[in-house]
Amino acid sequence: MAAMPADALERATIRKVYFRLVPFCFLLYILCYIDRINVSFAALTMNKDLGLSAYVYGLAAGAFFWGYCLLEVPSNIILEKVGARPWIARIMITWGLFSAATAFATGPTSFFIIRVLVGAAEAGLFPGLLLYFHRWFPQHHRGRVTGWFLTGLPLATAIGAPLSTALMQLDGVWGLHGWQWMFLGEGLPTVLVGITVFWVLTERPEEATWLSSEQRAWLSGVIAREKRAVEDVRAFSILQAMVNPRVMILTVIFAGIGMAGVGTVLFLPQILKAIGVTNTQAGLLTSVPYIFGTVAIVLCGHLSDKVTDRYWTLVVTCGLAAVGMVLAAMWSQSLWVLAAFAVATVGFYGMKSPFWPLPSTFLTGSALAAALALINSLGNFAGYMGPIAVGWAKESTGTFEAGLYVLAGAAVVSTLTALGCALWMPRGAATGTRLAAAGSD
Repeated sequence: MAAMPADALERATIRKVYFRLVPFCFLLYILCYIDRINVSFAALTMNKDLGLSAYVYGLAAGAFFWGYCLLEVPSNIILEKVGARPWIARIMITWGLFSAATAFATGPTSFFIIRVLVGAAEAGLFPGLLLYFHRWFPQHHRGRVTGWFLTGLPLATAIGAPLSTALMQLDGVWGLHGWQWMFLGEGLPTVLVGITVFWVLTERPEEATWLSSEQRAWLSGVIAREKRAVEDVRAFSILQAMVNPRVMILTVIFAGIGMAGVGTVLFLPQILKAIGVTNTQAGLLTSVPYIFGTVAIVLCGHLSDKVTDRYWTLVVTCGLAAVGMVLAAMWSQSLWVLAAFAVATVGFYGMKSPFWPLPSTFLTGSALAAALALINSLGNFAGYMGPIAVGWAKESTGTFEAGLYVLAGAAVVSTLTALGCALWMPRGAATGTRLAAAGSD
């Protein structure tokens, strides 16, 4: 039988990998983010039941990032060593159990402790899945696959908002508050899906019996050649990767956007409620900006794979985030704030598609695993500061405006840093090129 032409072989192989792996990982990420942000909807009634002020709520809700950030790097290194299937399954089962246990919080202290445990259990899922995709997709496909995968993030809010508020309507059933039903109804399904990871995910292309032998050989060869191209420039140890200036600069970009994005997610329902909408309307309206974010994350993923340099896509999207947050602060007491958050969300989520393929242009293996986790953990620690800033500003001034300006400032830092990268950052061996895919052994 004649060998399949190279372009046709690539299209057929990547299509199979997309449909086999991305939808399931997409589901995992949706569950992850729903279980992370549902606390913002619970706060509409839970804060009163547990005696949480806006500041204490922001501090306790953000405590998720304590355990998450501390264990992110170790978790991803363990995943690289023991394999994606057992470790991702462990992550999902444990965080689903702790998330469901939030229903049994009785006050600020227990709520704080459970949030730390949820973060510790979830640590490593997101960078672990990114690392998993790096084993399966060549560099010039990573913007698109990252974009499609990360649509789970804004869609989780679009889906989670009405789902969470609907579960909260069960208030009083079997003597439980509505927010308790919400945590149980969204945490326990995560455990069940986590168990299925053992049977659904395939560890590496060489083990994929659902690919033909020709497809396995092509994909394994491309990934191996790209890895060699990066390592021929320089191979880094885990420690060297974690102190690499390029990794630090990428961390600053992600941290600024993370601070602005998480602060928005955790307080948007309350900002809308302060304008005068009902709890149910707040849940529904919260989903609107994330619909725009979903479109942006896909389009920017495709765009960043087509252009020769991902950094300029990053500059534009970070800039939109900054502009949107400034407008949100200016319009914080009118319904126009929803339009401002739509602009900001296009930036928050659009930047992720060109951003996450960048570390793999100069790192591989355990060094890449550590760098992805470090960037994500420090970025999310900055995200922890977002709710604290907004909550403190609300307590001090009586409005959300000052806190939103702080978040806007964080997005401006990300924009200026991304601009510096676009102008001066050295480009890695795999950036914007198909040479590795086209080469031969």
